[in-house]
Amino acid sequence: MRLLFILGEIGSGLRRNLSMVISVVLVTFVSLTFVGAAGMLQMQINQMKGFWYDKVQVAVFLCNDGSTAVGCASGSATKEQQANLQAMLESPAIKPYINDFQFESQAEAYKHFKEQFSNSPIVDSVSEDQLPASFRINMKNPEKYEIISETFSSQPGVETVSDQRQVLERIFSWMNGASVAAIGVAAVMIFCAVLLITTTIRLSAFSRRRETGIMRLVGASKMVIQLPFILEGVIAAVVGALLASVTLWLMAHFWLNGDLSRQFLNTPFISSTQVLVIAPVLIALGAGLAGISSLLTLRRYLKV
Repeated sequence: MRLLFILGEIGSGLRRNLSMVISVVLVTFVSLTFVGAAGMLQMQINQMKGFWYDKVQVAVFLCNDGSTAVGCASGSATKEQQANLQAMLESPAIKPYINDFQFESQAEAYKHFKEQFSNSPIVDSVSEDQLPASFRINMKNPEKYEIISETFSSQPGVETVSDQRQVLERIFSWMNGASVAAIGVAAVMIFCAVLLITTTIRLSAFSRRRETGIMRLVGASKMVIQLPFILEGVIAAVVGALLASVTLWLMAHFWLNGDLSRQFLNTPFISSTQVLVIAPVLIALGAGLAGISSLLTLRRYLKV
């Protein structure tokens, strides 16, 4: 009987403040969608790091006729200098840090350049002799890039040593910034949701003040009186969290694993199954915020 009474009170409260409850659901939905999007973005960043860092190459670019670096004062790298660099890469001091390496000639570099920029007018303004030959080194541990850089930067015939990870770090830095921005928007929206929940509970408590007074007189416990109000806010927030979870799953299933995965075949996107891990967190966050804000509101505006 007590359970039926509590359920009846919850239903009555939801009907009386239907417009406010819908507002709570929508604001919670939007705010938790931003929270979930930030979580998805971090998962995507971590997955891309694990995938791309294993493929990162360190490039040792050799001097050519147009090089202006200090180490290229004597002109293009000679065959002897190239052979010396290859011997260093195969030496016991360097070999433990690398998986393998390949030499890319100027002709091969020009071919790859034309393939990469085939749709750009810049391809017609670059000639083969302008592109440097290079050694492409696959590291066992990309974090050890400094060893290659310090060893080869000062060698005769070397123009510069470049780590592709530096380019990736810029991309990941932008993605981290977008994640922080999403969390910032989510924090503002969550604050708005808490205010709406507080207002909804206040209105619900005011509209049922007579019933509450009668319940006090007949000796109803504090929990029985307050629980329907708390559950009203929790139910609205959980519905919003469920909507946010479904939206994120649809984004992952139809956008990340659909259109984007077909456009970027070499990029590993998170799966819709991985996104489901976020759903319990969103539901717990929504229910927790609603429960705490409802309880604090009742302590102030509903004297039992």
